[in-house]
Amino acid sequence: MNIKITALHFKADQKLESFIAEKIEKLTKIHDGIIGTEVTLKLENTEKPENKTVEIRAKIRGNDAMASKTAKTFEEAADEVAEALRKQLLKIKEKERGL
Repeated sequence: MNIKITALHFKADQKLESFIAEKIEKLTKIHDGIIGTEVTLKLENTEKPENKTVEIRAKIRGNDAMASKTAKTFEEAADEVAEALRKQLLKIKEKERGL
């Protein structure tokens, strides 16, 4: 599976990239039809401390699952996005089995 990580307006360190890749690898255990993922890391220009956004798009045969979360740290946002995608993937898998 192809994992593409893009950091907008900053350079993501290797530790963060491997943390996100690990979260995505866990998602493949839920749905084996994931072809690839696109991860976008953004620093929002706000006064709030919750200014780090992680957006993940999982490419699946037939349709895509996408989630975006903002938190104080990229790791926290990645955890929340992975959980949201996990729920979406479970629903997609149920629909596929129901057909």
